[in-house]
Amino acid sequence: MSKKPLIYAMIPARLGSTRLKMKNLALINNKPMISYAIEAAKKSGIFDKVVLNSESEIFNEIANRHDILFYHRPSDLGSSEAKSDLVIADFINNFPEADIIVWVNPISPFQTGDEIIKIISYFINNNLDSLITSDEKQVHCNFKNEPINYSLEGVFQQTQDLFPVQPFVYTIMMWKSRKFLKDFENKGFGLFCGKFSTYPVSKLSSIIIKNKDDLMLADFLMKEVSKNAKNYTVKYDVLANNK
Repeated sequence: MSKKPLIYAMIPARLGSTRLKMKNLALINNKPMISYAIEAAKKSGIFDKVVLNSESEIFNEIANRHDILFYHRPSDLGSSEAKSDLVIADFINNFPEADIIVWVNPISPFQTGDEIIKIISYFINNNLDSLITSDEKQVHCNFKNEPINYSLEGVFQQTQDLFPVQPFVYTIMMWKSRKFLKDFENKGFGLFCGKFSTYPVSKLSSIIIKNKDDLMLADFLMKEVSKNAKNYTVKYDVLANNK
């Protein structure tokens, strides 16, 4: 029987951001946005450690508030120019005992603990080395003005018959630590190391916060979801009663 892998959640948090100032501390339904990622990681119960990773000591206070670990990464890895590969490599080198590193994105406040479990189980059961979450959209798509999942010839295809496209949403990313480092050391990058796959998340989970408009919509939605999601029922116009 193989040994259970050590799985660490790494929640990255920069203080600076260009499109939305200090977005990780912006409130959504009266809680800082980063709290949702921390709570989802803890509720999943699947992690051996949950670590908040930032260049700013401010986030040490957030980590203490939630009783998780804080890793103070080098300041040069907190700039908008810092590449994700470097952030991941630095974290793995400072937590070398971890077998799997899971990037839990703080700008995805609707990600749930239950879904995190499903994603990690998929990763392990399929013996993957790297994974990035995605959306699945059955819509007609072009790349450089050329169709990629439909034909210009014949009758216009119905969307339900199209092969879905899979845009990345980055709510969760994960890697086997040793495989990532091997590629990083040999190639200078490792995000797509080894056997790679995507995992489609729910519609709510795919919502990510990039700017003020995203934040406003998430704030409104979170307030409604927290009040009404469990009791939501589909309602119809009175004309439906005749069918």
